[in-house]
This record gives sequence, C-alpha cells and structure tokens, in this order.
Amino acid sequence: MAEEIFPNPNAVYPAPGVDTLTQPKATVKSPCISVGDFTYFADRDFEKHVTHLYPWNGDRLVIGKFCQIAAGVEFVMNGANHQMNGATTFPFYIFEGWEESAPPSSVMPLRGDTVIGNDVWIGQNATILPGVRIGDGAIIGLSAVVGSDVPPYTVVAGNPAKPIRRRFDDEMIDLLERFRWWDKSPEEINALIPILTTPDTEKTRAFLREQLAQQ
Repeated sequence: MAEEIFPNPNAVYPAPGVDTLTQPKATVKSPCISVGDFTYFADRDFEKHVTHLYPWNGDRLVIGKFCQIAAGVEFVMNGANHQMNGATTFPFYIFEGWEESAPPSSVMPLRGDTVIGNDVWIGQNATILPGVRIGDGAIIGLSAVVGSDVPPYTVVAGNPAKPIRRRFDDEMIDLLERFRWWDKSPEEINALIPILTTPDTEKTRAFLREQLAQQ
C-alpha cells in the first residue's frame, strides 16, 4: 500500500520538480513578516520583494493562508515614506554630516501594517503600497499598484488599482467568509476540493448553506 502524502506547509519547494516556486512561510527570517500555510510565491527569496521594512517603523507584513503571489510582486513598506508636511521631503537624518534628528513618527505618513487575507491572488509585477488591507479571496491584476484597501472577493486592476467587479454576490461572500475553508485541516480540504473548484457556484452555495446551518 502506497504511503499517504500530506501537503507540507513548511516545504520550501511544494511542487515536485519546480524550484522556482516557493512557500515563503518556510523561508522568511524577518520577525516583521508573517505568512500563512500553503501561500506560495512564484519566485525565490521572497524577502527581497518586501522593501523598506525597517524595525524602527514598527510595521508588519501579514499574509494569510493559500495566497498565490506571482513573480515580480513588490510589497513596499512604510520605510519608503518621507515627511511631506515641510518645505522639503529630503531625509537629511539618514545621511552622515547633516545636523538633523529623525522626525517623530507623528509627523511621518505611516500607514500601519500591510495585511493580506486568505486565498488572495496577486498578479505578476503588482505593487502593494504601505498599510493596504486586502480582503479574503480578492484578485489583484497584473502590474496593479494597490494604494487603498480591497474588499473581500473583489477584482482590482490598474494604476492606481480600481475595482473591476466583485467575484460573487453578498450572500456568497458572506457564506465563504463564515465557512473559512482555509482554516480546516488538510484532510478536510482534500475532501472539499471538488466543491471549492467546481464552476457550478450555485452548487457551492447550496453546500455552504447546508454546512453552516449544521454548525
């Protein structure tokens, strides 16, 4: 009898024979970055794509489970911001020889943590700006520049990224958000794959209604 194989969220290379697809959870070292189980990145060295993340700003990048992050995606953090309420935006305090102390955080345009939900698909070469919150199930178009929050199950594209459409109606989004399939065990998710991947979303809707009614 063949040995049963379970998905491993801690494997660097989760797809056999593919060394250009990695799971950041298994590779990130920064305590300011948190990545959920089974999220993958279509490249290596995920942390190189998280720029201007400095501990003194206190911000974090938080990414949920089962996200799909394409090659070339950049997460720009708060360290990229400059003071904008003075006559100049030049950061004298960074460089030797200038007699200026670092400005207090209260005068800097800091936007807090960047938070990506679960089952989010981020298209190739997209840029996620500081403090953005992207809801579960959202889709970010190729080369989009996301500077404002994205609601769950919404497709956005462009520069700046704008909503194109919602993937489902209010009820379906509510059912998915309450069911939270991504929090279930690998065994449960394996059994759910047919209902999660069928194009017959009315079948999925009926299943979710029934499951949630039993809880």
